Amino acid sequence: MKDHIVSSFNEELKELAGRVVEMGGLAETLVHDAVTALLRQDRELATRTIAADQRLDNMQAELEELCISVIARRQPMASDLRDIIAAMRISNDLERVGDMAKNIGKRTLAIESEFNNKQLAVGVEHMSDLALEQLKAVLDAYTSGDLEVVQRVHVRDDEVDALYTSLFRQLLTYMMEDPRSITMCAHLLFCAKNIERIGDHATNIAENIYYMISGSHLPTDRPKTDELAQTTTV
Repeated sequence: MKDHIVSSFNEELKELAGRVVEMGGLAETLVHDAVTALLRQDRELATRTIAADQRLDNMQAELEELCISVIARRQPMASDLRDIIAAMRISNDLERVGDMAKNIGKRTLAIESEFNNKQLAVGVEHMSDLALEQLKAVLDAYTSGDLEVVQRVHVRDDEVDALYTSLFRQLLTYMMEDPRSITMCAHLLFCAKNIERIGDHATNIAENIYYMISGSHLPTDRPKTDELAQTTTV
């Protein structure tokens, strides 16, 4: 009977992990589609992305209920408990990633003029590629248990921040030089901020995976320079 209980518990833990992986795949797709819709001004794709976020919300709520049920019934300890808590926390970050993608979709619909500035498009695309790379790497690490990947994602968050700072300054310059671009640039600025936040959520996931596997925390004093605080306008 005890072996049966242990086997059943292990299956429940595998189901939780599988649901996290499924959420991760959907979150990656939403971000990719949202940015693609922005760059191509594809209003239909933006609308589909906005609607698809609800599925991610539902998955997060269902996973959280399942985690609570498993804790109540199994009273897990040590690494098993860390696995369940990590699944809850990671699913919450993934739900927020979906929200960021939905926000980008909404901004895409709000941009009335054609987004045809190639330099800004390259900046947005480069930033989103890096954020998605971080997200994919950390989700792969969740499955493989590769702590080296987790640590690299944790450190590389500064690269996303630096790209955001650069893009922010470009947008600010365009707005000062051509007041007609202010509305479009403001929407793009919010999109860029959402992409930067996706990078932050990837970092949060990395921290939770590290704790889940090792039982210890990554350093919390990772330097994070706020270059925008030093940005001045004339």
